[in-house]
Amino acid sequence: MADTLSALNCQVPEFSAAMTGDQEFHLSNYVGKNLVIYFYPKDNTPGCTTESIAFRDLYPQFESANTEIFGISRDSLRSHEGFKKKLDLPFELISDPDETLCLLFNVMKMKNMYGKQARGIERSTFVIDATGKLVKEWRGVKVAGHVDEVLEFVSAKT
Repeated sequence: MADTLSALNCQVPEFSAAMTGDQEFHLSNYVGKNLVIYFYPKDNTPGCTTESIAFRDLYPQFESANTEIFGISRDSLRSHEGFKKKLDLPFELISDPDETLCLLFNVMKMKNMYGKQARGIERSTFVIDATGKLVKEWRGVKVAGHVDEVLEFVSAKT
């Protein structure tokens, strides 16, 4: 697997990862569909909860745009299962405790947390088109209005 994705319109290498519902994510299983992959810092935190609820609430519109959604953080599958159930999320969450996907998508950054430097996930969203190409990325995402912008982008692609 490549160290990091090189640029927009590059082919995303095949990857697999554990996800909720006792399933394994394989990129190749989604050829023919657009994918929205959003990286978030941590389950059950205010911004991550708000973002996940926004994706949940617009999920039918994403489905209408031939688009599947996946959330990724470094949390355990157990944490993800609880977060998914609590918020009634209709999509799966991918666990990346060893940061393989975080590194592939280059979302690990030094951040200020309560006055201290800490390494963590920069809230980011990526769209992979039906042919497996990375076609859009948002980095340093602010939650307000973001999911609407992502939906607008994928809807324009269908």
